[in-house]
Amino acid sequence: MSNIENNTLSQINLLAERMNGTIIGQELVVRRIIACLLADGNMLLEGLPGLAKTRAINSLAKFMDLGLSRVQFTPDLLPSDVTGTEIYQPGGEEAFVFQKGPIFNNLILADEINRAPAKVQAALLEAMQERQVTVAGTTHQLPAPFFVMATQNPIEQEGTYPLPEAQMDRFLLHVNVEYPSPEDELKVLRLVRSESAPRNKEKVEKIDPQVIADARAQINEVQVAENIEKYIVDIITATRQPEKYDEDLARWIEVGASPRATIGLENMGRVNAWMEGRDYVTVEDIRAVAHDVLRHRISLSYEANADRKSGNDIVDLLLRKVAVS
Repeated sequence: MSNIENNTLSQINLLAERMNGTIIGQELVVRRIIACLLADGNMLLEGLPGLAKTRAINSLAKFMDLGLSRVQFTPDLLPSDVTGTEIYQPGGEEAFVFQKGPIFNNLILADEINRAPAKVQAALLEAMQERQVTVAGTTHQLPAPFFVMATQNPIEQEGTYPLPEAQMDRFLLHVNVEYPSPEDELKVLRLVRSESAPRNKEKVEKIDPQVIADARAQINEVQVAENIEKYIVDIITATRQPEKYDEDLARWIEVGASPRATIGLENMGRVNAWMEGRDYVTVEDIRAVAHDVLRHRISLSYEANADRKSGNDIVDLLLRKVAVS
């Protein structure tokens, strides 16, 4: 890579270092958040309460000069509470004026997204896919960069509305947040204690958002060899025709992944390669991101649930059964 490219990568590494300093023991989550932002995608973050999901995107906004909106999804939330609405203003030049909702920001935290009904979840679809919002027949462009991080609790399902497949497919990544190790939890304890201690707050030197555009331009130049392209397509094909690869896959997969998964796997492979300092994609890059790209895009059968198989188990088996040509 050239000096300019190295400087861009060093800025991204600095961002990751700063975020990891405030989110202890979640290095993979931090890496995926940054990678998803660089890939111009959206992320679904799933984990138990208290695992720093909200803190993660707050940290991203803190260290970059980007706006952040948090939307707490509840059963009584309306689509207009997210997108905005037209307000009547008598006496003005225009009778109706569009008042922007919280979606008009760079970073959007859709907290506990599965607690709102489908019509509110659907309000995010156009924004996530088209980077625009249409209200009363008028289309409004969203700011760039634009990144939605939605969260949900994997165990508390009472009073929730499961996300439909179309909504799930809009998320480039589905990342699971795990408990920190005892050593990391000790560091968390000390970090929180130090943050609550009275002291002068240090001014945070923010990273220029232009680095995102620069990184994206370089990522677009990362090369993907023909055999890697075929490997990506073979993995996705195996989710649609599992009987050709393995008997258990055929029993456990009900519906395979869409072409959006193919595109996502290639995009994330290029991002992963760039973050590793390479201008070409390897098989290891594809395998490194496969679980987060595919686990939410494969519909499991009744037999899979009966056998207590998860999306991770299916992707593990796919990576074992699909060979590199």
